[in-house]
Amino acid sequence: MTATTFRAPGSLSIWDAAHAADSRRPRSVQTQLGASDTICSRRAGYILAGAERTNAGDKRAAILGTYIHQGLLEDARREYGWLIERTVADATLRGHIDVVQLDTATAARLPRRHRPVEPAEVVTVEDVKTKSSRVWDRVVRYGPTAAEMRQVLLYADLLRTVGFADVPGQRYLHRLGPVDVQRVRFRFVCRDTGEEHIQEFAFDEWLAAQARWWVDRVTEAESPEELRRDHDGPGLSVICDNCPFVQACWPGVAPGQPAQTTLIHDDEDRARALADYVRAHERLRDAKQAKEMARAMLDNSPEGNYGDNHLGWSGGNDREETDVAAMVEQFEDADLAVPMIPDTEAMVSILRRAGMAVPRRKAAGQKTARTIKVSRARKAA
Repeated sequence: MTATTFRAPGSLSIWDAAHAADSRRPRSVQTQLGASDTICSRRAGYILAGAERTNAGDKRAAILGTYIHQGLLEDARREYGWLIERTVADATLRGHIDVVQLDTATAARLPRRHRPVEPAEVVTVEDVKTKSSRVWDRVVRYGPTAAEMRQVLLYADLLRTVGFADVPGQRYLHRLGPVDVQRVRFRFVCRDTGEEHIQEFAFDEWLAAQARWWVDRVTEAESPEELRRDHDGPGLSVICDNCPFVQACWPGVAPGQPAQTTLIHDDEDRARALADYVRAHERLRDAKQAKEMARAMLDNSPEGNYGDNHLGWSGGNDREETDVAAMVEQFEDADLAVPMIPDTEAMVSILRRAGMAVPRRKAAGQKTARTIKVSRARKAA
């Protein structure tokens, strides 16, 4: 039992309070389609249909992200005068833009107290995303996902076509009318290290039209089941695991069976799935061979930046093994019975139960496996 899992009988979990508060946030009870709901076509369809949310999911990472998100944005508002958490909406969509940075001309149309400390070159819509270190390298390499890009383009398009929503607290912004957004920006923040990575793009009207087309297809569907699932399902997708509509989306799953078994209806489906498996296996084998070849070629190479990637090494340390002779001495000093035939595992277990350190020594001539570490190269400042 560890400190992270122990819970005294009758004690309250701080996460119970966090989940209760999260369930009451406007975003959690919103019935209008939000730009952030465009992560999956069918999920968006269930929201529009007013389907019951039956799966709470594990929201701890998302809640932590919300806390970090709110704290960073509020500090940026106080220090820089940024517009944060501003509402945009039309008849179909509603969303809250993390940051809007106004250019000099637009900022000049606001009351002086609402102007930014330093205007942007062009009007910029910014979305802040918190990520774990597990996916950080992928974020730095490849940037926003298609769903994340669609979300920020919808925010920008709403601001360009409708302007800020006419709601309390931002009516002075609503009076600006449509705002000429020229740039979209992603600010990624690693939840584990605090590292910050920024990517920005010129606003693209064609991509924004594609995002709107995506929304139109959802609103035109007669039922959510007509819409495609954009992820692989529970057990294979974290998004599906935590989707509030997962039971409605994947009905009729037999107990103990993967949800994806419901996609097989006949032998033709089985043949197609088996062919997909074989093709994927062949690609995996080829990729594994190519990876092993490259790994062998790099074994003598020093750490450093090479092209777009950074080469690092871990491991290669002296391997340790239990020092049985020293352990016998510890047993004798502690008046513990030494087995006539030393049983290493049993002795280790006894020492640990007694709260004593298990002696270790370097295994002669043995090293731990040397592991290659490849990450995105950092550009020189």
